[in-house]
Amino acid sequence: MAKAGYSIVTGGAVSLSASTAKTVLGVKSADDFGLDLKKVWLGFTGTSASEAPAVVEVCYATFATNAPGTNSTTLTAPAVTQIYGRALTHGVSAAKNWTSEPTVLTVIAEFTLTPNGGTILYDWPLGDTPDCAFDHGFVLRCTAAASTSVRASMVFERC
Repeated sequence: MAKAGYSIVTGGAVSLSASTAKTVLGVKSADDFGLDLKKVWLGFTGTSASEAPAVVEVCYATFATNAPGTNSTTLTAPAVTQIYGRALTHGVSAAKNWTSEPTVLTVIAEFTLTPNGGTILYDWPLGDTPDCAFDHGFVLRCTAAASTSVRASMVFERC
C-alpha cells in the first residue's frame, strides 16, 4: 500500500518557563485511522553555555483532555503539509504551545539536550516507528531549567 507522509511545525519559537513541562507540538489522528510517527526535529534558541540541559519527551497521547485546539494554538493550513506519497486529505488535528497539558501522556522516548543551540534530528529506524490507535496521537514535551524557546517539527504517516 502506498503511504502518504505529512509534517507539522511550530512555525515559530514556543516559549518555555523555567522548570515547567510544556507540550510544544502535537498531532491527533481521526477516529478511523492511526498515525505512524516517523521523525522528530527540535532545536532550542538558548545562547548561554551555562544553561542546564533540558528534558525532551516524545509522548503517546490519548488526548483524554486538551486535544489539539483546546488550551493550545491550532495549526491551520498549510501547517499540516503533505511531503510525500499519494495525495490524501490528512484528516488530523494538530496544535502547538499548550497552556494546560493534554492527558493521558505516556513517555515513549526521553533525552536531554542543551538549550544553548541544542538541536536533534531523529528519524525512527524502519520497523521501529511508534504508532497510535485511532483518535490518539503524539506530542513533544520539553522541560528546561531556565526560560528559553524551542522550535519543533514532526513527520508522520496515516496508518
